[in-house]
Amino acid sequence: MQTTCFVRSTTNLGPSSCCCALLHHLINLYRCASVKGKRHSCPRERGGKGKMDWWVSIPKVELHAHLNGSIRNSTLLELARDLGEKGTIVFSDVEHVILKNDRSLVEVFKLFDLIHILTTDQKTITRITKEVVEDFAAENVVYLELRTTPKRNDSISMSKRSYVEAVMEGLRAVSSVEVDFAHCHLGRGGSVNSCANSGICNGTGRKKIYVRLLLSIDRRETTAAAMETVNLALEMRHLGVVGIDLSGNPIVGKWETFVPALKFAREKDLLITLHCGEVRNLEEIHAMLNFLPERIGHACCFEDEEWRKLKSSKIPVEICLTSNIVTETISSLDVHHFADLYRAKHPIVLCTDDTGVFSTSLSNEYALASSSFDLGKVEMLQLAKNAVDFIFAGDGVKSELMKIFAFAANELNL
Repeated sequence: MQTTCFVRSTTNLGPSSCCCALLHHLINLYRCASVKGKRHSCPRERGGKGKMDWWVSIPKVELHAHLNGSIRNSTLLELARDLGEKGTIVFSDVEHVILKNDRSLVEVFKLFDLIHILTTDQKTITRITKEVVEDFAAENVVYLELRTTPKRNDSISMSKRSYVEAVMEGLRAVSSVEVDFAHCHLGRGGSVNSCANSGICNGTGRKKIYVRLLLSIDRRETTAAAMETVNLALEMRHLGVVGIDLSGNPIVGKWETFVPALKFAREKDLLITLHCGEVRNLEEIHAMLNFLPERIGHACCFEDEEWRKLKSSKIPVEICLTSNIVTETISSLDVHHFADLYRAKHPIVLCTDDTGVFSTSLSNEYALASSSFDLGKVEMLQLAKNAVDFIFAGDGVKSELMKIFAFAANELNL
């Protein structure tokens, strides 16, 4: 499969991924055996608007959402048009990709390339953060762990710290809902409020969302760079940073490179989630499971021994159905490991991964799981409630979330 490069000029932001087709080919070489055979397209909104309204109405917990992959299409279009006018990109090369809802794998890579170019200044990061939180809150996500890789852009004096500060500013800018982060509740003008259930906030009628941040270590980074990210997380812990994520191109970098930083994070009581098993690398999967992270994401390319090890460890798995199908790490929902893990009562939580890139929402992921695995409303609400046990925030937040779910079950007669 071929794709064209849409970047006009070279920048100092790292290599532009004009080689999407090459990356696609490399991932094919490492992809797990489960993708062999017929590939099913991933269903989008299931059952029409009426049924989707119910999935939107229930409280939900999102634990695997990448900030930059969750950008609104309308924002992408606006920012890309601006770059096109500046001559940085060829706008016509990306416009049709942004406007599509059912993107191919190559188009997904192309969109990630574009996002990498767009998200290089504080103003954009602040705007994106604000909009992403508002979008999750609008579909009744009551707790959100947002993960992002701190970037440095020397050309505009943006450090990793100022990048994260821009994210924080985006949280403060949210006005449509109450935002709880950093042990405080921020609404308009930074006013302090407390909320017992979604949609009702001490009589104000305003929704509330708890937001915590995970700082991601990119697999392209060195041990020193990974340690810098962990130290930044520690410095900004009082602002709502609760953990560390390891993510990025799964065929780049070696696990051993990141172990020192991850061990240091654990010593300092930062919680850890790992992208694990996105490609078939059994040695790395074993090493990651032996590390006993608090959660792992995806877990697509396991074999029998790895499944046994995972189940015995009870490590919670962040399941991203649409993402797994679109990226072709799983061939179809018929063979997705969600079903086996659910039957085994293994701790799992439904997540989106990248709502913008994969044209999905957490409500859609719940509707998709319900229809694909024949789970009723009671089971799905319980699945959502179970996710509270796996969040990285403290017991106080967990207690408040349990009240939200109890209220919802009563209101919905479930």
